[in-house]
Amino acid sequence: MSTPSKQLDPAHKYATPDPKKYGCFHCNFCGKITNGGVSRAKHHLAGGYNDVTLCPKVPDHVNEEVKTFLKGKQDAVKAKASVRMMEPAFGYDDEEDDVYPTQPNLKKRKGPMDRFVAPTPPDVLKGRKDRKEVFGGVSDKESRDKACRAIERWFIDAGIPFYAITYDSFKEVCELIGQYGSGFKPPSMYELRVPLLKKEVEEAEKQLVEYKADWVAKGCSIMSDGWRDSVVQKDIINFLVNSPKGSVFLKSVDVSEVVKDANLLFNMLDNVVDEVGESNVVQLVTDNASNYIKAGKLLMAKRPHLYWSPCAAHCLDLMLEDIGQIPSIKAAIKSSIFMNGYIYTRPTMVNTMRRFTGGGNLHRPAVTRFATSFITLSSYYRQKNNLRKFVNSQEWIDSKWSKELGAKKVKQIIMQDSFWRNILYALGLTTPLVKVLRLVDGEKKPAMGYIYEAMDRAKETIAQTFNHREDQYQRVFEIIDERWNCQLHQPLHAAGHFLNPEFQYKGPEVNCEEVMKGLYDAIGRLVPKVTTQDVILKELEQFKNASGLFGHPMAIRQRATKAPQSGGGLMEHLLQHFGTLRLRFLVSRVVQPVVRGIGACFSISILRKGIV
Repeated sequence: MSTPSKQLDPAHKYATPDPKKYGCFHCNFCGKITNGGVSRAKHHLAGGYNDVTLCPKVPDHVNEEVKTFLKGKQDAVKAKASVRMMEPAFGYDDEEDDVYPTQPNLKKRKGPMDRFVAPTPPDVLKGRKDRKEVFGGVSDKESRDKACRAIERWFIDAGIPFYAITYDSFKEVCELIGQYGSGFKPPSMYELRVPLLKKEVEEAEKQLVEYKADWVAKGCSIMSDGWRDSVVQKDIINFLVNSPKGSVFLKSVDVSEVVKDANLLFNMLDNVVDEVGESNVVQLVTDNASNYIKAGKLLMAKRPHLYWSPCAAHCLDLMLEDIGQIPSIKAAIKSSIFMNGYIYTRPTMVNTMRRFTGGGNLHRPAVTRFATSFITLSSYYRQKNNLRKFVNSQEWIDSKWSKELGAKKVKQIIMQDSFWRNILYALGLTTPLVKVLRLVDGEKKPAMGYIYEAMDRAKETIAQTFNHREDQYQRVFEIIDERWNCQLHQPLHAAGHFLNPEFQYKGPEVNCEEVMKGLYDAIGRLVPKVTTQDVILKELEQFKNASGLFGHPMAIRQRATKAPQSGGGLMEHLLQHFGTLRLRFLVSRVVQPVVRGIGACFSISILRKGIV
């Protein structure tokens, strides 16, 4: 039976609902099928809406009837929202019962945002109370709980990762909606896909102008991150440009037909350098695969004044992978993988284990795959005593899993002294390298000025851990040197080490032949003019001898406390050529970015709409 509201709605007179599909209507005039409910059916009859086309056969009187109906609905919504907007602007005082009438000659308020723009009259402020006081703490808490649950449901419905709520942009959304007040109409899908997206692209292009100016003034690094989209079965490379001002997503490229051919990769990288400007580029960072290495060497041969560098994090991860092949360490990793797989597929076992480990987990993700293995071994070692208590507890004995073959193997591994000795040996060899990995993958400070010294310190720490018994770590040193010398060690790293004031004035080892050779090679490659090279070498002596402002007490205090890329303000002002070059060395990144899919999705959305 039709309700009175349906009888008044013209859509039910001129459109027929589909009995098999809810929300689907057939136009009685042209037969067009519209999805999305009765509102879209009315939009089809009235015309002038972006979500559906106008019916070509609708009679004029029907068109006018539907338009009048829709306008009446909109006016009613606006009137209702206007009343709600005005209510928070007035309050009540405990001692005064004055009523402040609305003056008809005043412009209608659009929402609470107006109170932040125009000053509120003092007499209104006197009678106003804080909204939280009016409704009470309990009511305010209930309102927030409802809003938070609605946000939770939206995150679940849309499949959005929960960590997205930590973004500053989401906090800004909540703040602006709160300022607008009740009655906010969210953007439509069309608005998001076309006009709003265009505005964001325009804003990004404006910001890009500022970043490009920074590239010219201080240099930049081009970073590529290759990944495979398993949904569309395509190989994608995301390109970013990093400078002291920050990182900028440049573009995503489908390289499915290119990625296995070094020459085609070279042509693509060469075009990206042209796009950014060769004179602005200090280095280009890519993956460490053999085809990228060949393409990088071809690029350096063509472009004599920039560097190609492999990703430092990837190199360190390969070191950890090679170390993981040492038999005793490989056995420890294999055992931990088995126990992780067995324990974490049995929820009751996990819950019981956590009561013994103080809620701690055994598996800990890290920045790279092989770092995860060794950090997991560290978690096991910290819980050694608790795990032994767990497998010998009454809960374990009485459980159903204690009779299973897998559980017996878990207990056997945990009770073996050899398992823990292997873990301790692995941690002694890899913990210093994992710290270096965290340094190069971090965002607190550019690692170019620190990685050279960090690798030396890591080797010293390993030797001290084993009391300089070379038979314990000689094989690991060979692995480190092999990866460091052929891939990771670059003249830029040596130059960054020399120009970092934190290390420059600590001792004479910073002026060793290896470091100085790297410095001169880097200057010779990045500075094409011989006259400028001579000026830099002359100014370099002032830096080495700490003369002038470099010897000022304030500059001395900041050598180890202030980031080298920001501590060059005096230097850039005093020594123009040397200071600029130093800044270019120290701010260069040594790792690839991780922008899995984000930039690609953004670029695909833009390209589909033909915006760029």
